[in-house]
Amino acid sequence: MEEKILEVRNINKTFSGAKAVDNVSFELYRGEILGLLGPNGAGKTTVIRMLMRIFKPDAGEINYNQELISNNKNIGYLPEERGIYDETRVLDTILYFADLKGFSGKKAKNKVWEWLAILELGDFADKKIEDLSKGMQQKVQFIISAIHKPNLLVLDEVFSGLDPVNQDLFKKIILKLVEEGTSILLSSHRMNMVEELCDRIFMINRGKRVLYGSLNKIKDEFGKRQVKMVARGALDFLQNSTEVMNLKVENDVVSFNLALKHEPKKFISRLPEDLEVEEISILRPPLHEIFVRGVKGGTDNER
Repeated sequence: MEEKILEVRNINKTFSGAKAVDNVSFELYRGEILGLLGPNGAGKTTVIRMLMRIFKPDAGEINYNQELISNNKNIGYLPEERGIYDETRVLDTILYFADLKGFSGKKAKNKVWEWLAILELGDFADKKIEDLSKGMQQKVQFIISAIHKPNLLVLDEVFSGLDPVNQDLFKKIILKLVEEGTSILLSSHRMNMVEELCDRIFMINRGKRVLYGSLNKIKDEFGKRQVKMVARGALDFLQNSTEVMNLKVENDVVSFNLALKHEPKKFISRLPEDLEVEEISILRPPLHEIFVRGVKGGTDNER
């Protein structure tokens, strides 16, 4: 049986008569990455602040694994907003927060230098935070949130300000933390990173849950696959096929949707011989498309 790290049950939060979070429920398991998605103003940050006990829910329950609530140092949090002092040095800043997390003296310095090396910040240890780029500041903030290898790590827009190389570096570090037993709640608008990292997703819109569950199952239930081909020859088969939807042809590039009920292998076997196919890809829909549908009006089915 999977071990629950966090259980959220029917939480609500209202500000000035407007409901920011409306009867929201989800769970997070040990060693899992759960993606928290939603458009701006959907209620994601309010949910996170209730988890971090910055706000108290008006109704509902947030139940933590006993190991977490016995010691707040077992929780790490990287907020979307910068939470570090501009005029302090990088090394001093991280040492200060390491001390709050239970590291002190030589052990703390060794741990900080270890993280500075991992995130390629060793040459900037004596620089002031204000002299760093946005991406480097994000690295410092990440170290502060994860230096104690918490059991629960909440990351809000962790890839903000990072170039593609550093996004990949963060991804590797996040996966290593998960391997070592950390459970992660990841809130991000970078759909590609969510898709690559998350086991399950939870999507909120206008304060309500609209999607929740396994990313693979959600994609399967989206109902179609995306097909792209580089092909020459007669396209009559595609134009007349009841399996093909939204056919687009531009020079030799052909794209269309294939209903999920049609097996890709069988579809390929029925392609006519006079259709010369150089390349073909058949993929489940990207998370970006699912996100857009969820915002415009998706369903709330647990998967």
